[in-house]
Amino acid sequence: MDISPEAQDLLQRLSPRIYEVVKQVPPGRVTTYGDVAQIVGEGCDARMVGSAMAAVKDPEVPWQRVINARGTISTRGARGMQTQRQRLEAEGVVFDARDRIDLERFGWRGPDPEWASQHGYQTLPAWDEPEQPGLF
Repeated sequence: MDISPEAQDLLQRLSPRIYEVVKQVPPGRVTTYGDVAQIVGEGCDARMVGSAMAAVKDPEVPWQRVINARGTISTRGARGMQTQRQRLEAEGVVFDARDRIDLERFGWRGPDPEWASQHGYQTLPAWDEPEQPGLF
């Protein structure tokens, strides 16, 4: 995938912030690319988070805890998928018969609001809060 120089610069600037957020995800929990992007803010999007996770070199970044919004692994290649699944299962994350993770059970709803505020991050709405108002 080609990426514009502007997007590449933004990714380079945001990658450390993406990694800092991912380090907050506790063992046995998962988050989505989109949720990490929302927490980071500053123009970050799910694709940037995916690119950052694909390029992570720091063993302290638990890249395996970031999955897609459907609750499935998006890692390219069978070996990467197998490694990610094994790491998650070792942490107690359970996959259903369709290879999905129940986000209501294992999903992480973002960092502590105080930590987020102190470090310049956003918070996510609670599970029961609508993300946008309804029409009626």
